[in-house]
Amino acid sequence: MTYGGDGRRREPPRGPQPPGSSRQHQRAQMMPLPGAPSSYDQRTRPMGNRGEAPPPGPPPRQSPPGPPQGAPGPRPRRRRRWSIGKILLTLVLLFVVFIGGVWAYLEFSIARVDALADYDGRPAAASGTNWLVVGSDSRAGLSAAEEENLATGDSGEAGGQRTDTIMVAHIPDNSTKPTLLSLPRDSQVKIPGHGTSKINAAFALGGPALLVKTVEGVTGLRIDHYAEIGFGGFATIVDAIGGVDMCVDKDMNDTMTGINIKAGCQTLDGRDSLGFVRMRHSTATPRSDLDRVANQRKFIGTLVSQIASPGTLLNPFHFFPLLSSAPGALTMDSGDHVHNLAGLAIAMRGISSGGVLTGTVPVTDGSAEHWDKTKSAQLFDALKNDTEVPDGVLVS
Repeated sequence: MTYGGDGRRREPPRGPQPPGSSRQHQRAQMMPLPGAPSSYDQRTRPMGNRGEAPPPGPPPRQSPPGPPQGAPGPRPRRRRRWSIGKILLTLVLLFVVFIGGVWAYLEFSIARVDALADYDGRPAAASGTNWLVVGSDSRAGLSAAEEENLATGDSGEAGGQRTDTIMVAHIPDNSTKPTLLSLPRDSQVKIPGHGTSKINAAFALGGPALLVKTVEGVTGLRIDHYAEIGFGGFATIVDAIGGVDMCVDKDMNDTMTGINIKAGCQTLDGRDSLGFVRMRHSTATPRSDLDRVANQRKFIGTLVSQIASPGTLLNPFHFFPLLSSAPGALTMDSGDHVHNLAGLAIAMRGISSGGVLTGTVPVTDGSAEHWDKTKSAQLFDALKNDTEVPDGVLVS
């Protein structure tokens, strides 16, 4: 290209142009097809029918739009932290589930018996709640070696199942003290359908139902609940909690069972505990059965307090053996439940601390075969009405 003298730009000469073509037409032919890259050349399009556009391809993949430039990114996920409140709530829930499981286990595992039945002339319900607590000489489940170890005596010589311990536990509805009353097993009483005999014979003659009926007849108290424990179960429970801590005033040497317990504070295992609550042929028990029932009340108070102590309930080496042995040791009435038994245990915890009034039904002499009618009437009237038991009525 050159400039003329007039200052105008002059184009170089062009060659001949094909007819019908123009510069504008050439530019139109070089424009890319819609949707095709700018470098697409119409001369390289695929072969096909003339005049047809190529089939549309898949749309290009697009990455998800990111956050606007300068906007904050997603927050990092925080690790969930357990607050003290959540931890405590979880522990409480676990404790409730555990207690519920223990409760259900005992409820469906403890043996039941039909001990309470209605009959003509049965005493009417009065104030408070009355339990009949029985310690039987049952040797069920004991092998010959276990009988010998526990010094229970031969089962064949026992003359049928009898009761070594008969107690009435009265739980008042007011603020008066609960009462744990011993009924000597040699007490001569009327047994319905069998005349007059020792009270423990009622159990051998008619089982728990006849014993309950006999006790209701001679005391005038309506029995609301029944609990029974045998020789083997008693010893097993004591061993399960590691023994019972007792203070013995005098050496106890039983000439009948051969059990010897030295004076002093000590831990009694199942064998010695059974000997302690049964012993009456010893210089340490000059009143025979009266001393024996006094020892029974003393031992039960210590046993209940020790079972309910944190040292037992929070010690897995004591709690779980106790839990496993309880169903095989206890028998309750078919209408009783675990919460009834728990109520009895709570009421009897005060025996060792003086919170429970304990004693034996008033008797006329040391043989404990006959009851003092006047004092007995005063005692049972007080229990019926939840009033204070008159002084000098109970035998200690």
